[in-house]
This record gives sequence, structure tokens and C-alpha cells, in this order.
Amino acid sequence: MPLIISVTDAPAPKDLDFLGKSLAGFNDTAVGPSGRQPLAVLVRQGADIVAGISGYTAWGWLYTQWLWIADSHRGQGLAGTMLAHAEAEARRRDCHGAYIDTFNPQALHVYEKAGYAVFGALPDFPPGRTRSFLSKSLK
Repeated sequence: MPLIISVTDAPAPKDLDFLGKSLAGFNDTAVGPSGRQPLAVLVRQGADIVAGISGYTAWGWLYTQWLWIADSHRGQGLAGTMLAHAEAEARRRDCHGAYIDTFNPQALHVYEKAGYAVFGALPDFPPGRTRSFLSKSLK
């Protein structure tokens, strides 16, 4: 049977699920199970979320995928506080390191102030900005 290659901007959720599970299975065989667990830190004011982190831990690392703070709560140290809470939970999960990326210059400053160090950068990602990749030892 011939191979058919398709490109789509609307992949079926079942196809994405298949790819994710297939890659996880391959990685489990190659390096062992990741132990991936979601991790979130949420800051609420009443019923409203005003700041939060979403990420996960896997293979002994904390990855902060999203960090958001409402405009009205920026500049009050919430990013550092939330990172500290996420890192404490990651340590409880026996993680030895953390990583994060950003193309926001203010966020870069905050992450460096929290002890993260740049280990790589992609200029013009997005155009006019540099995406920085940072890590921090949790031991």
C-alpha cells in the first residue's frame, strides 16, 4: 500500500492522541517512563483567577509551560511567588531541575531574578523578539 502524506490545520483529536501515546511509548522503551504529572499554581481573588502557572513534571524536571498574571496584579512579585510554589511541589516530586522559556523581556528579568539562567536563545522568535530558554537547579 502506498504512503499518503497529508497536512492539516485541523487535526482530529484522536490522531493527536495517537501520536502522543506513540511517542510516549517509544520514549518509555528508550529511556524509561517519564512519570509525567500535571502541575498548576492558581491565584484567585474571590472566584476569579488572577494569576497562574500551568506545566508538568517529568523525568525529574519541572516545565512551566504557561505563566500568566492579570494586568491589575503585575509588578507585585506574584510570578516569583508562583514559581517558588511550583518549584517546592517539584522538589516534593523529587525533581532536580526546572525549565521555562519566554520571549517577553520583562518575564526574562523575573525568571533570572528567581534563579533561572539562560541556556539557549532563538532570535526573531517571534520577529523582533528573542525566545530565551532558561533552567534552574532544584537541588
